[in-house]
Amino acid sequence: MAKKKASKKKRPAPAKKKAKAPAKKPKRSAPKAAAPKKASWRADGFTSLTPHIICTNAGAAIDFYKNAFGAQERVRMPGPDGQKVMHAELKIGDAIIMLADEFPEMGDCGGRSPQSLGGTCATMHLYVPDVDSAFERAIKAGATVAMPVSDMFWGDRYGQITDPFGHRWSLATHKSNPSKQEMIDGAKAVMGGKH
Repeated sequence: MAKKKASKKKRPAPAKKKAKAPAKKPKRSAPKAAAPKKASWRADGFTSLTPHIICTNAGAAIDFYKNAFGAQERVRMPGPDGQKVMHAELKIGDAIIMLADEFPEMGDCGGRSPQSLGGTCATMHLYVPDVDSAFERAIKAGATVAMPVSDMFWGDRYGQITDPFGHRWSLATHKSNPSKQEMIDGAKAVMGGKH
């Protein structure tokens, strides 16, 4: 009998390593339009309370507030006649005021200036770093002294001016923090013991 040749077991050939396919880049879709920003309950830059004053010549008033208080004009919208100011916004320090000309043809909604009313019933209070120089600047710009600057019992160095448009402004620099009792005693001294 013939001997069978021992068969060599063939080892299986090692599997060929597959070349890694380059990683697929995620498909870029067109950028989505940003959703409109939800409106805040108040307009940008404003605080909860904003004075809105009426002037007999709002354009001149804007110039005065720029010279007297360093106001920055944010908005000025002319009225239908192109001469009067229907709406303006000024930034003084970190606060905004709105102002407009009188529009008597609009009835009570048109507003009246202090000059038309024969006086004002409100005072706008403005804190400044140096009340004495701010007060002098306002006077040079055309304001009149309503109350000279002096040290007050509540801790402010304080004075009042009336602007050329009839509005009253108090200017102050805070100097100290008196106690409640010190303020009560100071008020009694100023008022002659009456309160």
